[in-house]
Amino acid sequence: MPSVLTRRSVLAWAFYDWANSAFATTVMAGFFPVFFSAISDDLSVQDAQFWFNAALFAASLSVAVSAPILGAVADRGGSRKRFLAVFSMLGVLMTAGLVWVHAGQWPLGLVLYALGTVGFAGANVFYDSMLTDIAGENDFDLVSAFGYALGYVGGGLLLLACLVAIRFPGAVGLPAGEGLTPEQSSIPARLSFVATAVWWVVFAIPLFRRVPEPKVRMLSEAERRLGALRASFARLGRTFGELKKYRNAFVLLVAFLIYNDGIGTIIRMATLYGEEIGIGRTVMIGAIVLVQFVGIPFAFLFGQLARGIGAKTSIFVGLAAYVAITLVGYFMRTGTHFLILAGLVGMVQGGTQALSRSLFGSMIPRHESGEFFGLFAVFEKFAGIIGPGVFALMIALTGSARSAILSVAAFFAVGAVLLSLVNVEEGQRVARAAEAEVA
Repeated sequence: MPSVLTRRSVLAWAFYDWANSAFATTVMAGFFPVFFSAISDDLSVQDAQFWFNAALFAASLSVAVSAPILGAVADRGGSRKRFLAVFSMLGVLMTAGLVWVHAGQWPLGLVLYALGTVGFAGANVFYDSMLTDIAGENDFDLVSAFGYALGYVGGGLLLLACLVAIRFPGAVGLPAGEGLTPEQSSIPARLSFVATAVWWVVFAIPLFRRVPEPKVRMLSEAERRLGALRASFARLGRTFGELKKYRNAFVLLVAFLIYNDGIGTIIRMATLYGEEIGIGRTVMIGAIVLVQFVGIPFAFLFGQLARGIGAKTSIFVGLAAYVAITLVGYFMRTGTHFLILAGLVGMVQGGTQALSRSLFGSMIPRHESGEFFGLFAVFEKFAGIIGPGVFALMIALTGSARSAILSVAAFFAVGAVLLSLVNVEEGQRVARAAEAEVA
């Protein structure tokens, strides 16, 4: 293992990905959608889908609007760990609260889930911004990929454990067999939410103990007169204005918005597509587990690949693979095909996203990383709006998700074209020059 990955601060930072990935896999991708379907059986399918997507949109929008402002406040006051703790605890408490949700209480369940999503995504703004403080520029790609790899391990292990409890409740001492009440049959799923919350808290501890808080940035006289919040808004306004100065980082953001929209569309539409062609739910949950465990070595391998050919070229490799994935999806017919598709996604998903994070981090000044990763979060949250819309439009025009899946390839192609316009060396030079001005 490269020596940078054995540093206590790097390990502690990466283990937060292990901690919070439990929410992404066990709650978001795994059990909450099915749990929501069970507790909202008084709604029509269309109404249930409307309220579920409305809650997700509200959560994403709130993070997208607040992230840059919070990042600016954190940069100004050297309080990233404090904000990380606040958002993490919001996610933890809301996730644990799902244990009290029962049949018919779908509004409460959606509120808790949406707030948990805000906590998860909001915390990631500050977690991502710490990358530039715990690793040297030459190690960004490897450390970022290492975090994703540990996230796959942690999220996958807890998902697998909860899946065993749900499939074989009697084996772990939970009510099982015929004649269970709805209350009893929902116990394994509700306990998986508690397990996720505990997992998140326990494995987040190393970050708060071992990762140092970045140094407080010296304030100008004008900022001291404005006060904390107003100064942060003013600084954020200047950051938007400075995007012209960091042109390459901005172009990368736009490219990321587009190709990450394609990635998100594949993730979100996989279940809809699988159900249309008759893939069973057991196979689809198994595919989620497969993505996690295939992603472990390949996220790490992408980090190593970036050391050899560069992060930008490695992202091109991932985007080319995603085009191939859309073609495989078009011809998919069986559960075996679905699992093959999941394996291919696992090979490139974490690596592509990890290198996008680290490449962006290399082209922004470290003392403003909170603000810029706040903007990164905005683009990340708005990714996933256009893709599903195009997907739905293609279904309406063709009458089939099979034809619609081919349209997703366009997101990877357009994203790749924009990525080709990014001059990485020039972007890094401008960022380092900006750091030298405040040193």
